[in-house]
Amino acid sequence: MTTTKHYSQEQLAAQPIGHWSRTAANLVIGGLRTALAEENLTQPHWWTLNHVAGAPAQWTRPALTAKLAPYDDQHTDFEALYADLTARGWLTETDDRLTLTEAGEAGRLRAHDRNAKVHARMREGIDDAAYAATIDVLRRLVANLGGDGDLP
Repeated sequence: MTTTKHYSQEQLAAQPIGHWSRTAANLVIGGLRTALAEENLTQPHWWTLNHVAGAPAQWTRPALTAKLAPYDDQHTDFEALYADLTARGWLTETDDRLTLTEAGEAGRLRAHDRNAKVHARMREGIDDAAYAATIDVLRRLVANLGGDGDLP
């Protein structure tokens, strides 16, 4: 665990939220993308695997693309992504509905384990109450600035 210096509440309250939120976001996203790359996956692959696993034979390509595209900052070609997962034997499509194969679920679980290590490292020394308070503050900041403060 990394030890960080302690600062007063006044010192912390004077800090630029943009700097700290951007730095944290870049490090979290970078860590997750690196972990996923070890499985030759991108974040949109990961999102697809999880959504399809959570609702087998419920998602169509257009509906899933519409759900995931707002979160994508990589200009993903979702049709190519679906083709990739299908070529790997991880995704099947019946009556325009997507389902993971056993190999797809196994890949999803491997990627989950890799991501869990990143999350565990990120959360070292941060209890659930502090983490939840941080998320609540960030979502309120988003809402205060006109964004969607609801959970995704």
